[in-house]
Amino acid sequence: MSVRPRMVRYDACMASRRNFLSTVASGLATSLAAPASVLGANDRIRIGIIGPGSRGQELMRHALACENADIVAAADVYTRRLEEAKAIAPQAKTFTDYRSLLEDRSIDAVLIATPQHLHCEHFIAALEAGKHVYLEKTMAFTVEHARKMRDAFRRAQNRVVQIGHQSCASGMMADALRFLAEEPMGKITAIHMTMYRNTPHGRPQWARPVYPDMTPENIVWKAFLGEAPDRPFDANRYINWRFFWDYSGGNVYENMCHQIAFWYKALRLSIPRRATMTGGIYLWKDGREVPDTMCVTLEQPEEMLISWNSGFGNDRLGSGEDVLGTDGTIEKASQIRYTPQRVNVKDRQEKLGVSRAPQHALMEDFIRAIRQGGETACPFELGFRVSIACRMAVESYRLGRSAVWDAQREEIA
Repeated sequence: MSVRPRMVRYDACMASRRNFLSTVASGLATSLAAPASVLGANDRIRIGIIGPGSRGQELMRHALACENADIVAAADVYTRRLEEAKAIAPQAKTFTDYRSLLEDRSIDAVLIATPQHLHCEHFIAALEAGKHVYLEKTMAFTVEHARKMRDAFRRAQNRVVQIGHQSCASGMMADALRFLAEEPMGKITAIHMTMYRNTPHGRPQWARPVYPDMTPENIVWKAFLGEAPDRPFDANRYINWRFFWDYSGGNVYENMCHQIAFWYKALRLSIPRRATMTGGIYLWKDGREVPDTMCVTLEQPEEMLISWNSGFGNDRLGSGEDVLGTDGTIEKASQIRYTPQRVNVKDRQEKLGVSRAPQHALMEDFIRAIRQGGETACPFELGFRVSIACRMAVESYRLGRSAVWDAQREEIA
């Protein structure tokens, strides 16, 4: 459970937050109840995966690291991915149509690690098939998708949903909540975030090779496109989908989402009032549409400004966040620490994080919730808020102006 930090004022945002929570209350009421069929500690949980690509294969290994969990099925539009999934889970059945996987009533839970534009389709279908769902980030591709997914979540009876923001189950989250509960932060007015990477010359960030077997015979192209605009088969668009707006939200959806999810949970933050994103393709002129250098600002109803700076041409600033309060600072990078603001707090000492969690902690929490019930570490409503914030940033960039959240109509203006 998130712990409210001392002296952080929430009055300005509570009405907005209450409005949001009322829209998902009925869904949460069923989601937090005991699972439809409570499983004992020794009962094996049968798991299928939709999208066993590079990230999906990591999730498979995370699931297999959990006690009494089996991967029994895999579905993907690319036949090579099914062969790779079999190498991890030799007994798994394989399908090129995910609907065949969902028809198997013996499957308890589904992991979804498909491109972002397909999340809505696969999430709704999995819930309607009666499965518990672990969905990779970012949860929803568009606002319309987020609303449709919420409707499906409301209808689902006692189904566990975990959204794949791993840091929400990390030791750093435990430490952040402890710092916020124990140490004075005063009024938090800003969070500054960075996410910088670099790669060798000639090796663009995210670029993946096109293999000879990436052909219409081995890739179900129409299924990959989903609701995206119809196009002739293009192996580069398939394998490098992160480059294109039809399927991707760029680095906002890849990495900003994780960083804001952490603090949206720890500080109980709402959907931003306004988002502004600037930047461009300054480095990699390789046909990508999403920017490689960018700056996002999120104006929060909690009277707080979140800034996120990111680029792919220099890694000196790395990845981290600084939460800035009048009485203290929390810095999060390779470790997390609290530092008092001596101008206002004289009797406090610096604290370093000490909590640890396994790499598969979020998956372990998902399995725990299936067995025991209770809220997951990254529940649906957190994924909803994060996905709206991310979409607002992308819309701002593409429109060339700030994007404003209309909380009453639940639309970006």
